[in-house]
Amino acid sequence: MYLADFHLHSNFSDGKLSIPALVDYFGKRGFGAIAITDHFCEQTSLIGRAASYLGVTLTTATFPLYRELLKSEKERAWEQYGMCLIPGVEITKNSISNHRSAHFLILGNLDHIDPNLDISELSDRVRPEGALVIAAHPVSTQKLEKQTFHLWDRRNELASKVDAWEVASGPYLFDEVRYSGLPMVASSDFHSEKNMTSWKTALKAEKKQEAILHAIKTQRLDFQFYREEKAREPSYCPVPWNMGPQLGHYGMGNVVSF
Repeated sequence: MYLADFHLHSNFSDGKLSIPALVDYFGKRGFGAIAITDHFCEQTSLIGRAASYLGVTLTTATFPLYRELLKSEKERAWEQYGMCLIPGVEITKNSISNHRSAHFLILGNLDHIDPNLDISELSDRVRPEGALVIAAHPVSTQKLEKQTFHLWDRRNELASKVDAWEVASGPYLFDEVRYSGLPMVASSDFHSEKNMTSWKTALKAEKKQEAILHAIKTQRLDFQFYREEKAREPSYCPVPWNMGPQLGHYGMGNVVSF
């Protein structure tokens, strides 16, 4: 079993590390798979245009370069670390209202991405091309920051459009998602090294993009807590991760300290 993190940001949007540095950072720590998912803000809103002006989002000008760099780094990640790099993007729709704000990840195929489309429309466009759609931090992140509740408010309507919902963002578990019966994934929402201590997704799937995305879609996965410490000396202790009888294949997770 190997660890994966499917929600990482580079300096193409508001992350601190470059894409090559992210590959090295996770590769040196033995991760089996990562997805780099920089923000791509909708361009029809004032907040989205402000993000472009501030340089904290992908734009129509930078998106082609982003895709090409992900392609080349995908090859290096595999050759140097045996790690699968999945290309991704975080479609970012911010509003003054938390209940109108929505963030969602698209993993696996970045063709025909339009950040101005509604999640339902974009899901219908990208999923037939092999991509997955994941609702990012859909409930309270338990941090003092703007929240993104719009997708959770529409969860019944969107159940057939979303492949998985984040059950954790960083170190916090979301009980609403955990006990919802919806498909789940856990990631760090990594922007800098301080975000590394977090819940991760654990997989047994072959380290190939298609196999990994299939494991997410079919929920053949588990969750583990990863703790980054300066000494990086390994120690293990169990934590309860009982998803209930309807999700009995989850079992126990581990706190992993490096």
